[in-house]
Amino acid sequence: MRIEAVPLDLHPLYEATLGGGGLSNGDWDIAQMTTDWIAEAQAAGALMNLRPMIEANPPEDFPDGWSTSMLGFQDFGDSIVGLPFHDGPECLIYRKDLFEDDGNRDRYFKRTGRELAVPATWDDFHQVARFLTDPKRNQYGTVVAGFPDGHNTVFDFALHVWTRGGELVDPATNRVIVDSPASHRGMRFYRELLQDTTAIHPDCRDFDSVKSGLAFARGEVAMMVNWFGFASMSEVVDESVVKGKVDLAPIPHDPDGSSASLNCYWLYTIGAGSMHASVAYDFIRFMVNRENDKRLTLNGGTGCRTSTWCDADVNGQVPYYHRLESLHEFARTLPRLANWSQLAAVIDDLVIQAMNSEKPVEQITALAQSRIDEIQGS
Repeated sequence: MRIEAVPLDLHPLYEATLGGGGLSNGDWDIAQMTTDWIAEAQAAGALMNLRPMIEANPPEDFPDGWSTSMLGFQDFGDSIVGLPFHDGPECLIYRKDLFEDDGNRDRYFKRTGRELAVPATWDDFHQVARFLTDPKRNQYGTVVAGFPDGHNTVFDFALHVWTRGGELVDPATNRVIVDSPASHRGMRFYRELLQDTTAIHPDCRDFDSVKSGLAFARGEVAMMVNWFGFASMSEVVDESVVKGKVDLAPIPHDPDGSSASLNCYWLYTIGAGSMHASVAYDFIRFMVNRENDKRLTLNGGTGCRTSTWCDADVNGQVPYYHRLESLHEFARTLPRLANWSQLAAVIDDLVIQAMNSEKPVEQITALAQSRIDEIQGS
């Protein structure tokens, strides 16, 4: 069997698979797809139903080998349209050596009258980020994936709403809400942080989550809210200078809110137009077995199996890997909507305006809400 693998960035991947109909017309047999797009792909009939293949020849340990949080988004009842490939969720990733350093602790106490600690609130996060910024050492307090790709800015928006006691979806109507007191507070903070050159990496607006994670691994960032996989990556990739110096904590929150996490993951899918579905499924089944999930993890990916999360070799290299299971217990998901890509584009624009302009946040969110209401049909 010969595999021709084609790497694509997010927008070209979307256009090749969904925008241009490539999964439906047979251009692609297999696609790695984020859960953001699954509802749209399912509604468009772009993905093959894997349930009959799974029932006839299930992957190793299916379904018990995975957390239920890794199996729900792609399960539409009569159809299952993907198998987990690469995992989140988001958390606070930080340099524990900087927080444990006696010099840093003494200076912080003299400056603030408080002990240097991993921040639990957003205000503390901002203050500590300023303290740990030292441009002469190419070290910055934090980094944000501010590149407008329709994903990371949207994830940040959701987390800033949730950690301030707000909701992204009205539970009574199942409609997306972006104009709310929680979003106003979140975007005001986001703007202040992104515009504070004494706290944040100067290249944020050009960074996606991967570039942010690599900056952290190079020692340029003291702490960041990012995907768990970038913590584990910093323990295994050759270019990392922070191996053994990394730890995790809950994402900060408002004093009146609580921490939250976001679970978004990647799936192996088979195009509805594939002429090689049986071979494609055999390949996917092989790729998601125990051995390959572990191998993916030890090479910088984020394995999806509970066996990988608890594996002794994995935890020997990444000592906090077992904590993925507890992170998943409290992680939330974005709405599973067929028009999510359209809605996410509006939220992306909302966040970019909040970052780069001085318009009142309430004006930005109100305009975004009107656009979202139009998409949702009201």
